[in-house]
Amino acid sequence: MASLAGGVDIIGRTGVRVVVVGDPGTGKSSLIVSVATESFSDNVPSVVPPTRLPADYFPDRVPITIVDTLSSPEMQPKLVAELKQADAVVLTYACDRPATLERLSTYWLPKLRRLEVKVPIIVVGCKLDLRDELQQMSLEQAMSPIMQQFREIETCIECSALKQIQVPEVFYYAQKAVLHPTAPLFDQETQTLRPRCVRALKRIFILCDNDRDGSLSDAELNDFQVRCFNAPLQPSEIAGVKKVVQEKLPEGVNERGLTLTGFLFLHALFIEKGRLETTWTVLRKFGYDNDIKLRSDLFPSFRRGPDQSVELSLDAVDFLKGVFLMFDMDGDGALRPLEIEDIFSTAPESPWAEDPYKDAAERNVFGGFSFEAFLAEWALMTILDPAASVANLIYLGYPGDPATSLQINRRRRLDRKRQQTQRNVFQCYVFGPQKSGKSALLNTLIGRTFSDEYQPTINQRFAVNMVELSGGARKTLIMREIPEDGVLPLLANKDSLAACDIAVFVYDSSDVNSWGRTTELLVEVATHGENSGFEVPCLIVSAKDDLDPYPLAIQDSTRVSQDMGIEAPIPVSTKLGDLNNVYRRIINAAQSPHLSIPETEAGRNRKQYRRIVNRSLMVVSGIISSPDCSKPVIWFKHELVKPIQLNLSMTTRLLYFFEEKGR
Repeated sequence: MASLAGGVDIIGRTGVRVVVVGDPGTGKSSLIVSVATESFSDNVPSVVPPTRLPADYFPDRVPITIVDTLSSPEMQPKLVAELKQADAVVLTYACDRPATLERLSTYWLPKLRRLEVKVPIIVVGCKLDLRDELQQMSLEQAMSPIMQQFREIETCIECSALKQIQVPEVFYYAQKAVLHPTAPLFDQETQTLRPRCVRALKRIFILCDNDRDGSLSDAELNDFQVRCFNAPLQPSEIAGVKKVVQEKLPEGVNERGLTLTGFLFLHALFIEKGRLETTWTVLRKFGYDNDIKLRSDLFPSFRRGPDQSVELSLDAVDFLKGVFLMFDMDGDGALRPLEIEDIFSTAPESPWAEDPYKDAAERNVFGGFSFEAFLAEWALMTILDPAASVANLIYLGYPGDPATSLQINRRRRLDRKRQQTQRNVFQCYVFGPQKSGKSALLNTLIGRTFSDEYQPTINQRFAVNMVELSGGARKTLIMREIPEDGVLPLLANKDSLAACDIAVFVYDSSDVNSWGRTTELLVEVATHGENSGFEVPCLIVSAKDDLDPYPLAIQDSTRVSQDMGIEAPIPVSTKLGDLNNVYRRIINAAQSPHLSIPETEAGRNRKQYRRIVNRSLMVVSGIISSPDCSKPVIWFKHELVKPIQLNLSMTTRLLYFFEEKGR
């Protein structure tokens, strides 16, 4: 059959380490000596030192280190240590001793499982020349039930070191199992390509389908062949490939060329025939690693401070707009779950199928995303995991330089100093005691109906949506709910508030205990911000405004907000839908990063101390040099004093003196 073919591109491999194990006397050492010397020796030690096959021994040009082992009880620790370092295991039995074959399934393979040796296993029957053909079953008959039970077995082979039969093949298959593993590509049980392999090949097909007609023409097939294997296909070879596909799978070829179904079938055929290197070469040429994900070195590195957030660039937003319109097949202005799945069908998996993205954005009654919700979900992924955002843009076919897909905002400390921000996406941390109404606030942001049923939030959760401001501008608000018992672990990290643009503290307006705990949380967060340097604007939300407030609620809230220098609590009732523009007010407060920052008593004392010290230093207006530049002089209120030698203790005493005067 004419087929796609060529050399192999091995990524990230400088060598393969093969560990040989098995019962004593099964031929381990003779096998190693035989492959190294290409001859048989009668005088072989019980264990040979590590043996290296050079890079040019096999076509893949990757050197192999072969490690011999002993299985005696006293050598068990060394055996286990070697197995932990193995890239592949050669497990031997003797063809003339059926008991050693039985020991594979009763001892060795279970032992490897217990040790969690998760590398390819090559089962090797040594001493083939001594096997009694009349008394023993074939290799296929012997190994089929064992391979059914132990799927980690990659290959079975028999050899003879004495007769030099299939000795190099043992280590060729071991190397091949490492460099071109079966498991990531093919499910042996179902005899089908694995989903991640299908997704990667689909992306490659789409990238090679230059005219976007859903088929690879002869010219496109030839371009693909040259890109992957550096050699063109002759017209007769292309015709041969299509003929084989069409005979087995008629829908694999149409009048325009090879379809996606045919392309996938072709790779399944290669794998079934043991030609895994062909599919792996294709995957690696298109940037995939052994996990069938794009290699990390293909992505730009984004260096940023802890208080610098990341957003999609305008180019990325324009690209996603095109993606949305392309996949909105029914033109209803929303992407249904199947359409979302189709969008990410060229990625290793759908990134939004699990938390924190699964239920974070607003959906319509059919579970679909509007364009705004689609962009909001992307904004959440970008701010939480920029690398994942870039990777998925590439999987979707982002045409530009990946570095142009994101923009890094300036540091929030600088925003506070300049009293403005350029951000379009704001992250809001939501604090509050249990049953205060935090979850209801997040649910309302994403259009969920109110429910009286209380469901405690165990882990942090996110909600994201766009918020329209006065004047028509739209900003993205990400709300991150912090469970009450998650506050201490969060604040244990010095930089935990760096990513927070604004903090909201929610309390049940009908419960005095809820109010008390909320003020404690406010002080804890404000103190952390003062100590870490990542102060954040804060708002208080008085939830459940449909209930009667507890006595003295207004006086308490007014006192705390005045004492800490922040706005009075915002009353809301998610049950009645009376939100008091709370989301818009959150965005407005976040856009003024220098305002609404709470000040604790300790923080005020520190500021007062700094002001006193600064006044003292203004009195001692400076140390200047004398004319000969050899001795310092002190200037007291514009009066030149006799030069003196000033030391640290004198300076300290002067500062203490002026502090006392300031008091």
